[in-house]
Amino acid sequence: MEKDSSLRGRGDKIFQVVCYIVLTILALSAVLPFLMLLSSSFTDNGALRVNGYGFWPSVFSTYAYEYMFQGKAAQIFRSYGITFFITIFGTVISLLIGPMFAYTMSRRDYKRARFWTVFVFFTMLFNGGVVPSYMMWTQIFNIKNTIWALIFPNLIANGFFIILYKNNFSSNIHPALIEAAKIDGASEFFIYRKIVLPLSLPILATVGLMTGLGYWNDWTNGIYYITEEKWYSLQVYLNSILSNIQAMQSMNGAAAGGQFPGVSIRMAMAVIGVVPIMILYPFFQKYFVKGIAIGGVKE
Repeated sequence: MEKDSSLRGRGDKIFQVVCYIVLTILALSAVLPFLMLLSSSFTDNGALRVNGYGFWPSVFSTYAYEYMFQGKAAQIFRSYGITFFITIFGTVISLLIGPMFAYTMSRRDYKRARFWTVFVFFTMLFNGGVVPSYMMWTQIFNIKNTIWALIFPNLIANGFFIILYKNNFSSNIHPALIEAAKIDGASEFFIYRKIVLPLSLPILATVGLMTGLGYWNDWTNGIYYITEEKWYSLQVYLNSILSNIQAMQSMNGAAAGGQFPGVSIRMAMAVIGVVPIMILYPFFQKYFVKGIAIGGVKE
């Protein structure tokens, strides 16, 4: 018995060591690319072309950031503000509308729940395409060159989130809770606000994080619906800077390749776009896996 227990204890220690090694490798695989990205953004463009990428700048230079902010700082900060607004506002509105829709689908006593479930699932498989969507938003809703063009097209565009909400409500909100609340005289909205939402915080945080990331990284709506620079989001504006540099390099040939930081500026643009999300992500990460696991359960 003592020998078996000692072998079991030794096996547990070996297992823990292996887990630590694997987790360390996974952590480094996530951290090291960002370190290389940050280092490359502070490396001279010519040195990057000659020496390649590294974890430490071979020739330190801030020219990529100087080029981006010189004469453009006001527009970059304005684009930051627009991106923060559409991310926060779009995520909040999505979290207000999406769960309400999904909650009605999860109620077994609602006669049309199956119809709406099939309807949402249908939108996950088929869509009208880019041209009909563009015509609808520009000619019917007239949102072109407004900040709403960066919010509304993505507001309830992902049926997958609705299905996550529905599965979470169906598996975690027991019908007995709703019946007990009704017996006590609670209204439907009171039940939804005081019982359903507090029990669904993990899935709300998870979908909110994914929705926020979608709004933050979105650039297609800006390409489709925004032509005035004052409404550029951060991703759209950074993409326009890159397009301008590529156009200058193609027009001026090799001479422009030495003048403009074509390689390092791509890294600087990525750093500018990803740093705010990296700061906020750890605060929501603890809800992410739990919310996905809960919302992915099917009856």
